[in-house]
Amino acid sequence: MADMKQPACASCGGAGLCGGKALATLKDGSWTTNPLAVQMLGICSALAVTNRLENSLVMGAALIFVCVGSNLIVSLLRKAIPTRIRMIVEVAVIATFVIVFDQFLKAFYWDMSRQLGPYVGLIITNCIVMGRAEAFALQNPPLLSIVDGLANGVGYAVILAIIGFFRELLGAGEVMGIRLLGEGWYTPNQLMILAPGAFFALGIVIAVFNHFKGPDPEEKK
Repeated sequence: MADMKQPACASCGGAGLCGGKALATLKDGSWTTNPLAVQMLGICSALAVTNRLENSLVMGAALIFVCVGSNLIVSLLRKAIPTRIRMIVEVAVIATFVIVFDQFLKAFYWDMSRQLGPYVGLIITNCIVMGRAEAFALQNPPLLSIVDGLANGVGYAVILAIIGFFRELLGAGEVMGIRLLGEGWYTPNQLMILAPGAFFALGIVIAVFNHFKGPDPEEKK
């Protein structure tokens, strides 16, 4: 029988998707070095918008869109960007994607745009997006940069959604308008939808995440 080989990635070389790097990049961004649960980046939005699951999902979608889009463009332009102005270019690219998403919300989802307020715009200053563009997309081909942006965006969005789910559930007794905790036996805990509840929920989710993730190989030595 003929020897069956995996197709090579045209942009990265090697066998499989990006020479086998795509899977490792996906795991790193979403799990091993999760931007929120491990690196503690993007804390402001995690505290400010997670009082409702719906808010958390939209903010997570915004970060995925911006992170994937900016990584792609920065990677495509990486050989043409002068070193001295690279951060200015990165900020301009990120700001463009943020504005596109913000305008989309205002046009088609006005109520959500009002609820999120300035926090969508503040994605421009989010360390996750800028960090991936500077540390990864500037040194890697487009396809792998898309995977990295997707992994980090999804990793952030999932943690945000978990926090939003439990804060809304415990704070209002319902999630996305569906009552899950009966009024007859459960009294909503208003603390969970206030600022202190955000700190409690974030701390618990981070602790549980790191418990299941376990220590890094370097920490075991």
